Amino acid sequence: MEKFFDYFDGRYRDAILSKPLDEDGPVITISRLTGCDARQVAAILVDDLNHKYGTSKWRWIDKDLIYAIAKELNTDTQRVENFYKGIELSNFSEMIMAFSGGFVSDLRVKKAIKDVLLSICRDGYIVLVGRGGVSIAHDITDSLHIRLIAPFYWRVENVMKKKAMDIETAEEYVVDTDEKRFHLIQAFLDKKPLNLDYLFDATINRSSFSIQEISELIISMFDKKVTRQISERKKARKVF
Repeated sequence: MEKFFDYFDGRYRDAILSKPLDEDGPVITISRLTGCDARQVAAILVDDLNHKYGTSKWRWIDKDLIYAIAKELNTDTQRVENFYKGIELSNFSEMIMAFSGGFVSDLRVKKAIKDVLLSICRDGYIVLVGRGGVSIAHDITDSLHIRLIAPFYWRVENVMKKKAMDIETAEEYVVDTDEKRFHLIQAFLDKKPLNLDYLFDATINRSSFSIQEISELIISMFDKKVTRQISERKKARKVF
């Protein structure tokens, strides 16, 4: 967690964002439908990446970002969480916050999220779970964008087990959270496409593979796309 506060030092962040574009990354984003165990996948994936490449550089984040952004905006974490959940402030709440000097608009929250996430992704060696990351990092060349899906009632059952919900509550939770995550990805795009499939390099059915198997699949795709790109660039530089 301490490492992420480095990105809130303006000079540190500016240094990252001023790097040549071909030095960005690598980064892996994992988007998911609700109940697909993305955080567990990310944790295993980071361990596997560090072991495979003999490094300790790889790390993963999801909700840690909320606390750091709240610190930068000098607001409470709930304000940032509400943006992610798609909860708009009422006019009365906005008025109260404005009079108290604590008003932070959705636009400011969105900009802070984008600025910080982009610097983290461009710095590289990050696995980013959700947070609209696929939209923010889609222009980074050395990136791999994964989407986890699964059948609706497989996901409902998974949510029921993990959150101790009855089936009706779990169904409502899955539908509502899926919708909010879809709109969050849209929020960081210049256009608002109805279909987001084009953003992803691969879609994996969580119900077909274990968490460990999904990590292995992602690493295989990472090698074929990102590692190959880096290798080809190095060869091209030697030629010239």
